[in-house]
Amino acid sequence: MNSLIQTIAIVALPVIFAITLHEAAHGYVARYFGDPTAWQAGRISLNPLRHIDPVGTLLVPGLILVSSYMLGGDAILFGWAKPVPVDFGRLRHPKKDMLWVAAAGPAANVVMACIWALLLKLAWEMPMNAYSLPLAEMSKAGININLVLMALNLLPLPPLDGGRIAVSLLPTRAAWKFAQLERWGFPILLLLLFTGVLSAVLVPIVGLALRLLAAVFQLPV
Repeated sequence: MNSLIQTIAIVALPVIFAITLHEAAHGYVARYFGDPTAWQAGRISLNPLRHIDPVGTLLVPGLILVSSYMLGGDAILFGWAKPVPVDFGRLRHPKKDMLWVAAAGPAANVVMACIWALLLKLAWEMPMNAYSLPLAEMSKAGININLVLMALNLLPLPPLDGGRIAVSLLPTRAAWKFAQLERWGFPILLLLLFTGVLSAVLVPIVGLALRLLAAVFQLPV
């Protein structure tokens, strides 16, 4: 039990920031391209409390942690925050600008993974003290969580960010048809999760991203 509590203490901060800043980035870029909806709703904020979804940000990651601990295996830790409201019709060029709004979330996760990589390097290079190991473990969790969220959200499945990017890039008629998948997006995602297909797709992508990050920051994988 102590081990589980320690794990939750280590991953809590990386999970909350990875999920909530991902959403804040969507709102910030939407405002930049002409849609102030998220800003007017007070959702362009670095305050995690404005973005936390009790189920997606707390319950689901917590259940994944507890179940993986009880079963003695590893699990892909992920979750979601309250979606930032974006009115694509208010963007200056809705179809074109949708790409940048959607890509902002995964890009924020890449930036956070790089920040955690720098902190991990710092933890390894600083003289050993009471904070070195906790910082190193938290940084490893931050890297993994952000890379998983980046890879997950880039899957070309509406309403994931990758699905919206695909809608932006497809010809108008094909984009409209593809966007109709959004109503089935979450059930499809759950199906992929429970059949193991999601892990089979994400693990190689996350592994490659981790190796690239390790090479850039000169970290042992």
